[in-house]
Amino acid sequence: MGNEWTIGEQEKKGLKKVEESAVLVGLIQKDQTEAQVQEYLDELEFLALTAGARTIKRFIQKLPHPDNRTFVGKGKMEEIRAYIEKREDINMVIFDDDLSGKQTNNLEEALKVKIIDRSSLILDIFASRAQTAQSKTQVELAQMQYLLPRLRGLWTHLERQRGGIGMRGPGEKEIETDRRIVRDKIALLKKKLEKIDQQNVTQRKTRGELIRVSLVGYTNVGKSTLMNLLSKSEVFAEDKLFATLDTTVRKVVFESVPFLLSDTVGFIRKLPHHLIESFKSTLDEVRESDILLHVVDIAHPQHEDHIRTVNATLEELKALDKPTLLVFNKIDLYRQKYYDPFLDQEAIEEIEHGLQGSLKHLFEYDNIFISALSKENIDALREKMITMVKEQYEIRYPYQAKTWS
Repeated sequence: MGNEWTIGEQEKKGLKKVEESAVLVGLIQKDQTEAQVQEYLDELEFLALTAGARTIKRFIQKLPHPDNRTFVGKGKMEEIRAYIEKREDINMVIFDDDLSGKQTNNLEEALKVKIIDRSSLILDIFASRAQTAQSKTQVELAQMQYLLPRLRGLWTHLERQRGGIGMRGPGEKEIETDRRIVRDKIALLKKKLEKIDQQNVTQRKTRGELIRVSLVGYTNVGKSTLMNLLSKSEVFAEDKLFATLDTTVRKVVFESVPFLLSDTVGFIRKLPHHLIESFKSTLDEVRESDILLHVVDIAHPQHEDHIRTVNATLEELKALDKPTLLVFNKIDLYRQKYYDPFLDQEAIEEIEHGLQGSLKHLFEYDNIFISALSKENIDALREKMITMVKEQYEIRYPYQAKTWS
């Protein structure tokens, strides 16, 4: 195949081991603004950094829809090619949208560097982050599902053979052989996941009658830091995207009220659908939760968009109707970015009271402002959680007096 990188080998040799240099490419399509696309590319740059790639330059083009052959137009393609030729250190171009196998092949032929799209970049990060048998299997399944529809476009030698007498048949047979191998692999991985899922169901049943609370939210909003704070445990937390892939569950007791608290994988805009499908078993923890703590980075300029992205994923998981508390994290950083330094405490409280009201009206959930890093308002968060957990116990056991010890 023409691609120098192979999806099946991402787990062994992801981008993160050796820092690579990349340029980013985004399209301003209909109903999008340049500011929006720049924000998408900010996120793509953070994804690239998480994978181990340093961004050198960005290219943006306004097109009603991507070019079928090369994603960008001919003029922009020449501009990118000329820039890469001047810079010997650039060995990768990352596109903010999914590419077909044909587009990937054409781009590699024209630019002579590795071509990555958003989905393959996310898959590479997931492959490097996966620790358990379950998450490794889920990532491999998503990789195979990503590869299957792109097989034809990636067979560059067929293009060279086109028109040659007697050459097309064997080539087509090779593609069908590869498709069969990939389909067999997908079936095998699905069976493996089913077995792991059955073990997880048994595990969840053994947890008994405790109420379950799940931390959900966009990636890199501070869920793992908050998990460590609330459960007094050591969950891996890092200022990179998708630091947590495997669900972590801890038993927590607040004021003699016990419950299970779980930290889940972060969501992201344009998350590949096959990745959501593969990770649905991990996200069963969210589906089976009684309460959701939706953690939001309020200091991020696109935090409202992030909430909508997470809600859309929760809706896909059929978990949007659960009792939810919006936990706006990093309020200390928000104040640094947006408040006049000479504001007194009374003015700050008045501003934040108004902000809380408008956010509650906008998203129809109760909310609280906290800082997991400085531990601000954590006691108030605990009080809200105790109230919500007790309410769920009363709903579950209406005729049974519960005394927790």
